[in-house]
Amino acid sequence: MKKGTIVLIAAVAIVALWGIGQYNGLVSQDETVSKAWSNVEAQYQRRADLIPNLVNTVKGYAEHEENTFKEVVEARAKATSIQIDPSNITPEQLQEFQKAQGEIGSALGKLIAVSENYPELKANENFMELQTQLEGTENRIQKSRTEYNDAVQSYNVKVRRFPVNIIAGICGFSTKANFKAEEGADKAPEVKF
Repeated sequence: MKKGTIVLIAAVAIVALWGIGQYNGLVSQDETVSKAWSNVEAQYQRRADLIPNLVNTVKGYAEHEENTFKEVVEARAKATSIQIDPSNITPEQLQEFQKAQGEIGSALGKLIAVSENYPELKANENFMELQTQLEGTENRIQKSRTEYNDAVQSYNVKVRRFPVNIIAGICGFSTKANFKAEEGADKAPEVKF
């Protein structure tokens, strides 16, 4: 073989090995994003699982608050019905998911506010434990969302950076959507007494 042919084969082999390495890196980061999304869903599911216990505990004390209970149950049903494939998350899907989760948060806020009218309920050990678990779950949700956004950022940077973006484009890797602040989160809430 001629020296030029050997150099050409070596150069093609090096480029091929580099391309395989970059592809495998993209796959790894894509899986990291999927895992982070699964963690987000797990925390939202934890919250959804706490809701029936919380509602039933409050129901025992506040039977005439039926509308609030119905709102919480409907928000939970809507939020748990939204399924998102982490490999194809679009900003629109994420926004719909966030909206449904926001409705749960709002409904739970009303449910907790109902408890203020029932001193016996506020003193109930079961209710206090559920409220503590719910607060911890909200913190876990925030942490999971942050970790998801970190994984998405790392993945998106890799997908967009030259020359890896060429491999990403050829192999069908595209950027993924981040969690963003909910609409209206930039305005201070109105407090009325």
